[in-house]
Amino acid sequence: MAVGIYIGSTSSYSGKNMVAMGLGLRLQKEGYRVGYMKPVGALPMEKNGVLGDADAFFVQEILGLSEDPTLVTPVVVDQDFKMRAFGGRCEDLMGKIVSAYEKLSQDKDVMLVAGSGSMYSGKYCGVDGVSVVRSLGIKAIVIDRYMKELNYDFLVVLREILGDLLLGVLLNDIPPSFRDELDTLLHPFLESKGVKVLGKIPSDPLMGAIKVADLAERLGGRIITAQAKADRVVESFLIGTMQVENFMTHFRKNKKSAIIVGGDRSDVQLVALEGQCQCLVLTGNLYPNDIIMTRAEVLEVPIVVVRDDTFTVAKKMEAILSRHKLRDLIKIQHGSQLVSSIIDFAYIKEALGLK
Repeated sequence: MAVGIYIGSTSSYSGKNMVAMGLGLRLQKEGYRVGYMKPVGALPMEKNGVLGDADAFFVQEILGLSEDPTLVTPVVVDQDFKMRAFGGRCEDLMGKIVSAYEKLSQDKDVMLVAGSGSMYSGKYCGVDGVSVVRSLGIKAIVIDRYMKELNYDFLVVLREILGDLLLGVLLNDIPPSFRDELDTLLHPFLESKGVKVLGKIPSDPLMGAIKVADLAERLGGRIITAQAKADRVVESFLIGTMQVENFMTHFRKNKKSAIIVGGDRSDVQLVALEGQCQCLVLTGNLYPNDIIMTRAEVLEVPIVVVRDDTFTVAKKMEAILSRHKLRDLIKIQHGSQLVSSIIDFAYIKEALGLK
């Protein structure tokens, strides 16, 4: 019988896919037969006429699996499902999940079970992470991503609720400025409460990066120059509303940035282009002058024109870069290596009884 690992988190967009792929690829490399399921899918997607979850299809592909989507994701949350669930018409969903898990795990050594949202997402129809872990009787790894702070209270409560079913926690996206406090205060505190810290993954700009083409699509903009360079990667952004001298100081420190600037600020646009920025995002639906257009083509810098004002675009960019899905091959390889090098595999294998 396979041993199971549930991969959950304290909030959405915390790195569950990255950890599932990192764990799966490492276990496969060590010779284990790895299975995967995502019991509750919040991203409905049809493949060959069968409804499943977009993330589940993607992770299976990376792990070289091709199981029946109705088993991999027995509960798909689409609009029809929500209407039934909120109307009190939930059938025995947990029964479907347990049955699917048993079928998928038959010829496997390890089953990876990926959560959706937080550990309490799905509570309204009884398929939250805590309930799934208990029903399957498997161990959970919970990811807590640093977003201005860590959810240490949440982690302590989970330990009280799950007991020994909580295998440990992974602290993700830790900025250098927070590392000392984490090492000296929070890590010892969590361990004192019985919460095993399996790894502390540092912030990595590449993990939140996005291609210029995807960025343009998400912002509802058009790429008007150097379309051939639309696969260039953006890791951060700068707002070019300041004086040119101040802008240049900030720009030198942030080379892989998209520069968000008004379409009428040709002075800042030219400085950004000459400095080989990743792309220019021009706001207010204003097109650049001919000098800027020509220079962008010569230097092969994509210019994206968007309708929104600079403040709105900056807010959207912040959300996009913090929530962008792990899709590009370079990010998958990088993220998997990051997880593999930091997570305490020896502890996990021993706790699960893996030889």
